[in-house]
Amino acid sequence: MNQKEIIRGMMLDINELFSQDSSGHDEQHTLRVYKTAMAIAEEEHANLFLTAIAALLHDADDYKLSPDTEQEHVNAVRIMKKYGLSDYMISAVCRIIEQVSFSGKDSVVPDTLEGKIVQDADRLDAIGAIGIARAFAYGGRHHRKLYDPSEEYRSDLSKEEYRNSDSSTIGHFYEKLLLLKDMMNTASARVMAQHRHDFMEMFLDEFDAEWDGRI
Repeated sequence: MNQKEIIRGMMLDINELFSQDSSGHDEQHTLRVYKTAMAIAEEEHANLFLTAIAALLHDADDYKLSPDTEQEHVNAVRIMKKYGLSDYMISAVCRIIEQVSFSGKDSVVPDTLEGKIVQDADRLDAIGAIGIARAFAYGGRHHRKLYDPSEEYRSDLSKEEYRNSDSSTIGHFYEKLLLLKDMMNTASARVMAQHRHDFMEMFLDEFDAEWDGRI
């Protein structure tokens, strides 16, 4: 089985794995991350196959979706073994998966170019118009308030505090989404992030104006 066949097969596996998701972490999120990561990888002259596999599997064992498999990367490893990937490739992909997630002030910069690219692609999908839609989808799925005017926003949460936060969806912008522009690793991602960040700030200004009845 060649690399293109493996990637096509994994796309079908991802579709099955996330077919019931309604939190904004569905298969379409993974495919967007994959496409963005591949575009950045071309620009950065990264290992395209490693980037592709890591992008497709980056959420396979995410703690929000599959907490029981997170530590051992059970789903990701199972899928990679299905296609006969080498132990080296499996280890490299798992390393990227471990480093990609946002963890508040405990977030890490991946130690490989491919990891940095997948992290950038994942974070880009969390901001801008789609990022806004995903934030409210996730908030609704988890019964979070739309907005709480009495809430005190924090942008310095630890990994544990971030994972246990029950802030409103608007609060989530300040805990995470507005921070991501300055956390991009590659030049390509920084350009895209600035545009999406500006759009989020416009949205928040509009939200505040409508909430207060000023427009």
